Amino acid sequence: MNPATLSERAQHTLEVKHSRFLALAAPAASPDAALAFLAEVADPAATHNCWAYRIGAQYRSSDDGEPSGTAGRPILAAIDGQGCDQVVVVVTRWYGGIKLGAGGLVRAYGGAAAECLRRAPRRELVTYAELELAYPFADTGAVHATLNAFGAEKADERFDAAGARVRIRLPAAQLPALKAQLRDATRNRVRLDEPGAPPSPAPPF
Repeated sequence: MNPATLSERAQHTLEVKHSRFLALAAPAASPDAALAFLAEVADPAATHNCWAYRIGAQYRSSDDGEPSGTAGRPILAAIDGQGCDQVVVVVTRWYGGIKLGAGGLVRAYGGAAAECLRRAPRRELVTYAELELAYPFADTGAVHATLNAFGAEKADERFDAAGARVRIRLPAAQLPALKAQLRDATRNRVRLDEPGAPPSPAPPF
C-alpha cells in the first residue's frame, strides 16, 4: 500500500491538566513548504510551538524548549505511525500551570498529532515512473493506443530516420502491464529505456 499525504489541512485540540494543545497538520512536498507552514501557524504568544515533518527520507523535528525528546520526536513518531508522508505537524501548547512530566508531554504531543492525522482527509501518494520508448513508424498507432489506454502522459515526442521516440510518465505500478501490452501490440518492436537502467536491446526495426 502506498503511503498517504493529506488532501487538506487538519487540526485537533487537546486539553491536559489545563494546558491546551493545538495540533495543525498540512501536506508538504518539500522541507521549504513544511517550514513555511510552521512560520505561518506558530503562535509567538504560546508557550511552545513544537513540530515535525516527514518528506520521504527527509525529516526534522523540534522540541522548541520542551525537555529533549518529549515533543518533536513523538510528533514525528505519530506521522510515521499513521503511515503519512509529505506531511508537517505543528503542535502548539499554552501552559496551564501544572507540569505534566516527561511521560505526560510525550503522550500529549504525540497523542494530539496522531489524532489530528487520524481524522485528517488523505490522498494516496502515487509513485511515478518515466520511460523512453523507441519504435518504428509502422507501430505509431498501436503504441499511441496502448499509451492512451493506460493514461500515460506523453512528452518530448521526436522522429528520425529510424522511427519515433517518446518520453512517457505513468504510475510505477502500471509499468509491468504497459510493457507487456506494448510487446504484444508491436510484436516486441518497441525499445523501452528507463532512466538509470541499462538500455534495452534494440528492437528489430
